[in-house]
Amino acid sequence: MEPTICKHPLSIGTCAALLLSLAIAGPAVAQTAPLDSLGGITGKLLRYNRRGPQEKLFLHLDRPLYLSGETMWFKAYAVDATYSRPLTLSSVAYVEVLDASQRPVLQGKVALAKATGQGSFVLPASLPAGNYTVRAYTSWMKNFSPEAYFHTTVTVINAAAASGASSKDSAAADARFFPEGGNLVRGLRSRVAFKITDKAGHGAAAEGKVLNQSGTVVATFRTARLGMGSFAFTPAAGPDTYTAIVTLANHQTVSHKLPAVFEQGYVLRLEDSGPEQLTLTVNATGTQPATVYLLGHSRQQVALATRLQLVEGQGQLVVSKRALLDGVSHFTLFNAEQQPVCERLYFRPAPQALAIVARADKLQYTTREKVTVQVSTTSPQTPLAAQLSMAVYRLDSLSRVAPVGIDRYLHLTSELQGAVENPNYYFTATGPEATEAADNLMLTQGWSRFRWEEVLAAPKPFAYLPEPYGPVLQAQLTRAGTRQPRTNVITYLASPSRLTHLTNSTGDAQGVVRFELGPLAGPREVMLQTDPMQDSTVQITVLDPFSARYSTPSPMPFGLNSRFQTDYAKRHFQAQVQTVFAGTSRSRYALEPVDSMAFFGKPDETYLLDKYTRFKVLEEVLREYVPGVVVRIRKDGFHLLVVDKINKTVLQENPMVLLDGVPVFNINKIMAMNPLKIRKLDVVDSRYFHGSAIYNGIVSFTTYKGDLEDFPLDPRVLVERYEGVQRQREFYAPRYDTPQAQQSRLPDLRNLLYWNPNISTGPDAKTVDFYTGDQAGRYLVVLQGLAANGLSGSHSFVLEVKPAL
Repeated sequence: MEPTICKHPLSIGTCAALLLSLAIAGPAVAQTAPLDSLGGITGKLLRYNRRGPQEKLFLHLDRPLYLSGETMWFKAYAVDATYSRPLTLSSVAYVEVLDASQRPVLQGKVALAKATGQGSFVLPASLPAGNYTVRAYTSWMKNFSPEAYFHTTVTVINAAAASGASSKDSAAADARFFPEGGNLVRGLRSRVAFKITDKAGHGAAAEGKVLNQSGTVVATFRTARLGMGSFAFTPAAGPDTYTAIVTLANHQTVSHKLPAVFEQGYVLRLEDSGPEQLTLTVNATGTQPATVYLLGHSRQQVALATRLQLVEGQGQLVVSKRALLDGVSHFTLFNAEQQPVCERLYFRPAPQALAIVARADKLQYTTREKVTVQVSTTSPQTPLAAQLSMAVYRLDSLSRVAPVGIDRYLHLTSELQGAVENPNYYFTATGPEATEAADNLMLTQGWSRFRWEEVLAAPKPFAYLPEPYGPVLQAQLTRAGTRQPRTNVITYLASPSRLTHLTNSTGDAQGVVRFELGPLAGPREVMLQTDPMQDSTVQITVLDPFSARYSTPSPMPFGLNSRFQTDYAKRHFQAQVQTVFAGTSRSRYALEPVDSMAFFGKPDETYLLDKYTRFKVLEEVLREYVPGVVVRIRKDGFHLLVVDKINKTVLQENPMVLLDGVPVFNINKIMAMNPLKIRKLDVVDSRYFHGSAIYNGIVSFTTYKGDLEDFPLDPRVLVERYEGVQRQREFYAPRYDTPQAQQSRLPDLRNLLYWNPNISTGPDAKTVDFYTGDQAGRYLVVLQGLAANGLSGSHSFVLEVKPAL
């Protein structure tokens, strides 16, 4: 039987290549080869990576736990996946909140400017309690695996429904086993990692033994840190299967089958053989070809490409750690047929991080007192400008989960498939125990930002393009009643408004049209149509911009616990008080820039109709005081002809006629409109080139309200409610900077004291200030930040608030 590809999907990144220094250390011959000639593997990988940059998103959420009805605030950071530098490829991030069944309960588009953005969700009061996944991605990221999207878990408590809720503690545990490299092969010594977790997904202490079919103990093991560990194991020859018996700390036992054992194949082992080097060992059964290939890669960068000649089924080489990028590296073993057969991960902590220094002006505060925090960033001692976000929220028995730092995410958790418990440990701990824990983590996790099948196959066009100038609305054109795409048909998109904005697009080979909407914010009514004189058989369907692909779920068990009944009741009371007294403060939005210029620029003629004699028939209006438009009546009704003043001629076809920015192709309908509803008329008196269309002039009518005034649209016009990027909701917190404010009787029971997504540091320290509320207790201050050179960091500290005397 041929060996299977590793249990974990394989992954990497792009860019420059660097051959590692290799040392022969065993019965093998390691031959380096040009990066574009290793059986074509490396060349195909580099070709795949050169097709476009890889993006990553990180979201700093204001806290890990919410009540239904509260506002979730977040800051988005966009970086390149190799060096984590800010990447301005995309101007829109798609953010979703998914329930346990991976159904979106909230969706939003967030504008990105200079690789950052901010947004918020008001969690519905009816949202059931549970653990939810917040995920984020860009249009470009949809071309790749959904595993590469940003994911984090938040908890939502529906305080109104928590009364009387309870859940029984359970000692149920899960045990999983991971052969090093991916496979167990008969007769070949392997290292088998394991992970034991409790019902909440946390690592659990345990010990165990491995039994063969006869019940003989062939291996024993014991957990190290966070329920993980490993043991050496050599599957015996013959059709034997193996079962692990795990005994938990409370003496409960769990039985689990070890992965299947293959008769033939390869085993890849990695050992930390010194402060500056790693040792890779390949073992193979006697029937396998002696030539294999090893490829090392770290987040889009090739680090190792070598041909390894096995001697008596074994090969070994030494790799310098200094040649690897910080974070997670992948070592992939290919057989002679260029098939990936094993993969091993290695983690190298970053020697540098963005140092965020934040100091409050006092150690302790009273209620309704001003807090001043000095913030600076360095690398490692020199001041370094960075973009930061900051949250201050109350700690209680319900909010015990520490937020993941941006540096931890970019260099560790984003490169792994499953949840990582306490990622901070792998960046701060030192010594043999920390090295062993990191290695166990690499053995029990793994995935990649692509699949090797896609890399080795012939290139395919990307299905999704970047959005550098705002959201892109896509629609599918088909022949009515069929799925046959309609190509080369000009389609128009407009949103009724007193501001005249129109765009057009031509259907591609698949009948897809794309419209760049620019900085369109908030909900809008958009209208899509084609010119029925050119094609009256087109059916238009707007495509959902949100990704329909989902990563493999990592369910986090959730249950309300009777021990926290008092906390649920207290949170419910606080939420009710804040809802009643917050008023409209939670719905304050920042002013948005408005582009009042029409898409055609300054018109050649403008008529404010209230300045002229008002007629009851539009034909009279045009004939009396609009000399740039000639009215003609033919067999099929009215025609409008624009006078081309530059060429001193009359254009013989109808111009583009607009009503509040919406095209009107039936001139008889527009001529039947009551002119008393029209405020303004603009005329462009020459041919106008607009995208892929050419207009014989433009005649644009604008009503007083900009809402079409009940004009009867053609039934073929598709009218859709479309959400642009989120409007910028402003975070509101009361300021007690006057005696009157200090003595206000309005209760202040906020659990989130402060949220600021836009803190820019420079050579000098930045000062931020806010006020405590009416709740004494401990408050966690969390800062996340990213510098232009790719250094990222996080920092947190606790504030103590005592009751006022």
